[in-house]
Amino acid sequence: MKTAAEKAKNIALVVYILQAVSFLTGITALIALIINYVKQFDAQQTWVASHFKWQIRTFWYGLLWMVLGILTSFIGIGYFILMANVLWIIYRIVKGGLNLNDEKPMYLET
Repeated sequence: MKTAAEKAKNIALVVYILQAVSFLTGITALIALIINYVKQFDAQQTWVASHFKWQIRTFWYGLLWMVLGILTSFIGIGYFILMANVLWIIYRIVKGGLNLNDEKPMYLET
């Protein structure tokens, strides 16, 4: 039988994959967010909990910067914001996936 950490790790992996696929479909980012909120309490008290927090923050901050980039695109700077946002999201998906694979938390819980 799987432990709570093993189950949470599998869910976190699915969410990282959905976040990556969202560059092609868009809607999978929202599906990933819903999964995060529904399953985050199952991950509490495990090393995987920080991944759920990391993934949720990736979505919300990514959305914020996307909106700011779109709103400022008419003056040109928005395109740089959007490009930086895409790179930042890719970084967070890759870093999170690698840490998950190595069974490391994203950061120390305080």
